[in-house]
Amino acid sequence: MAKILKIGTRASPLALAQAYETRDKLIAAHPDLQCEIVELKTTGDKILDRPLSEVGGKGLFTKELDEALADGRADISVHSMKDLETQIPADQQLGAVLPREDVRDAFICTKAKTLADLPDGAVVGTSSLRRQAQILGKYPHLKVVTFRGNVQTRLRKLEEGQADATLLAMAGLNRLDMTEVVASALEVDDILPAVAQGAIAITLRKGDDETQALLDPLNCEKTAIRVTAERAFLAKLDGSCRTPIAGLAEFTDDGRLRLRGMALSYNGERQILEEDFAATEDAFDLGSRIGEKVKAQMGENFFGE
Repeated sequence: MAKILKIGTRASPLALAQAYETRDKLIAAHPDLQCEIVELKTTGDKILDRPLSEVGGKGLFTKELDEALADGRADISVHSMKDLETQIPADQQLGAVLPREDVRDAFICTKAKTLADLPDGAVVGTSSLRRQAQILGKYPHLKVVTFRGNVQTRLRKLEEGQADATLLAMAGLNRLDMTEVVASALEVDDILPAVAQGAIAITLRKGDDETQALLDPLNCEKTAIRVTAERAFLAKLDGSCRTPIAGLAEFTDDGRLRLRGMALSYNGERQILEEDFAATEDAFDLGSRIGEKVKAQMGENFFGE
């Protein structure tokens, strides 16, 4: 009997869309392969009444998937790469990174086209400290409240009037075919995205060469280079959901890599932005270097309360 490849995923609509995208790419590369989607409810999906920064950060979205890999319920796990800790568990390896989607944040609002158009005192709902800090830093006349839940939950909260606007990742809305809700896509010069935003990561048990061979055709080298730089930057700052950090690596016209890395205080009043360039083969070193530059300027209690 042919082996069935078990694909672990969170059970949210977006996570499932990413898992099915992974399955379809695997079958396209290996037409005889059989796949099974293994849906898992993570702690992060269950706790919706508090900010991630208060209840444990990114690991809340990966713990149950890690356990399923370890005990054999899953052969691979599919993640939004921005949810992955910078250090994955020692018994796992990163098997592939899929081609990156749109990295921008989407502005969702029926009352205004952009953040700049919102009136004094307007309320923006977000679960992201990165978005909160950048919004308050650029638009101090706005108020930010915590918005947790999957895409559909946040849109429902918006309809119920719990906020005037919210921000979501364009990548997720594209993958869900829900771009009709977008008032505008916010350019990266206005709101710098999260590290690895728009990228899908696939992990597997370390040493599982047979499964790694199945994943090899799916890996996007250009995306892998970009997120390597961004995650190296994040690692230098010990970044997590508890810290407002943004980063984006892009290729220049002459083939080099440009990285912008930013750290902000929670209220956005303090911002440190650094950028530099490097050859693509030096992506990790570029990220580390930018991280060191930002860290050197932060001092004690930079993020604040």
